[in-house]
Amino acid sequence: MAGGLRLPSLDELTDRIHSLPGVGARTAERIAYHILEMDDKDVDKLVSSIEKAHNGIHRCSICGNYTERDICGICSDETRDKSIICVVEKPKDIISFEKSKVLHCNYHVLHGLLRPSVRINTSDMRINELILRIKKDGVKEVIMATDMSVPGEATAMYIAKLIKPVGVKVTRLGFGLSVGADLQYTDEVTLARSLKSRSEL
Repeated sequence: MAGGLRLPSLDELTDRIHSLPGVGARTAERIAYHILEMDDKDVDKLVSSIEKAHNGIHRCSICGNYTERDICGICSDETRDKSIICVVEKPKDIISFEKSKVLHCNYHVLHGLLRPSVRINTSDMRINELILRIKKDGVKEVIMATDMSVPGEATAMYIAKLIKPVGVKVTRLGFGLSVGADLQYTDEVTLARSLKSRSEL
C-alpha cells in the first residue's frame, strides 16, 4: 500500500496471510480486508480456533501423524493390519490414502524428504523410529508412498536400503501415478490403482 494509504498493521496482516502456502497476494489482501470487516465476536472465534489447533494438536508418539491425544486414532485402532506400514511425507497425505479405502494399515510420517540441494538431518525424518516399529510390531511390508519426485524417489531408495537387511518387503507405489505427482492433489481412484500395482524395491 503506497503513500498516505499505508496502514502498517494491515500490511503486516496481509503479509502473514500471503506467507501461507497457496495464498497469492491478491487473495491475501481480500482475506485481510474481510477480517477487518468481521465483528469482534467472530474475530475472537477465529483467533481462538487458531490458538486451539496450534497448541492442542501435536505429533502422534508412534507414527508422527497429527493428533490431540498421545496416540492418534489410526495407531490406536486395533482393527488395522499392523503387518503393513505405509510411509508418507506429510500428515495430510494420510487423508488421501484413507479416502482410497484400499488398505486398512498403519502409517509412518517422515515430516520431510531427502533433497540434494538442502542438508537435512535424517534423524529429523523419524527413520530410526520406523525401523524400531518394524522390528517391534513384526511388520512384513513397508510401502514407500512418498511423492513421485526426485526427493521422493531418493528418500524411498534410501529407506529401502536401510530396511531390506531387516528382512522386510519394501514396495513402491506403481501404475497410476506420473513422475512428479504430488500425493495431496491425486484423486482416490489413481491412488487406489497405484497401491494395487505397487512393486518391490
